[in-house]
Amino acid sequence: MFSPGCQTRLPPAILYKGHFLRVVAQFQHTMRIVLQRVKSARVEVAGETVGSIGAGLLIFLGVTHADQPEDAQYLADKVVQLRIFPDHAGRMNRSLLEEQGALLVVSQFTLYGDCRKGRRPSFDHAAPPEQARALYGYFIQHLKSSNIAVETGVFQAEMEIHLINDGPVTFILDSKRILTDHSSTEAL
Repeated sequence: MFSPGCQTRLPPAILYKGHFLRVVAQFQHTMRIVLQRVKSARVEVAGETVGSIGAGLLIFLGVTHADQPEDAQYLADKVVQLRIFPDHAGRMNRSLLEEQGALLVVSQFTLYGDCRKGRRPSFDHAAPPEQARALYGYFIQHLKSSNIAVETGVFQAEMEIHLINDGPVTFILDSKRILTDHSSTEAL
C-alpha cells in the first residue's frame, strides 16, 4: 500500500483495462529519425539545391555515441517497409517501396539537443562528427541497396529545407526499444 509518508519511490504507473501497469523506463540513447511524408522536398546549401525529391519521405537522422551499424540497418529497413502511404481506400497501408517513392536524408545532430537544464541545449549525447558521418553514410548506402532513389543534404553544412508535407504525416523512429517493463501491479 502507498502512504503519503512512505519513503519508497515507485516507478510511475498507468491504468490499463482496470489494472495498474508499472512503467519502468530506461533512457537509452538510440539512433533517431524524424520522418515526414512529403509531396516534394529539397535541400539547399549556400543557395544551391543539393538534393531534391518528388513524392516520398524526408528523413532527419540523428546519431548518438552509442549507435552501431546495426542501428542504421534496422532503421533503413524500417523506413522502406513502413506502411504510411494511402491505399485505394485512403488507409495507411502501402510502403515507400510499393509507392516507388524517393527519400531525402538530412543529418541533424540537434535531434539530440537536451533542453531540460538551463536555457541553452546540450548536445552531449550527439555522436562525434566522424562517427556520425560514417553511420549517416552507412544508413544511406543501405537505403540505396533497396533500389530506392535517395538524395541527401551535406553533412555538417548549414542547410535550408523546403518541403510540401503530405497529410501531414510525421513519425519519430528510434532504433532501440525504450520502455523495458510493463509489469502489472496490484496497488500503488
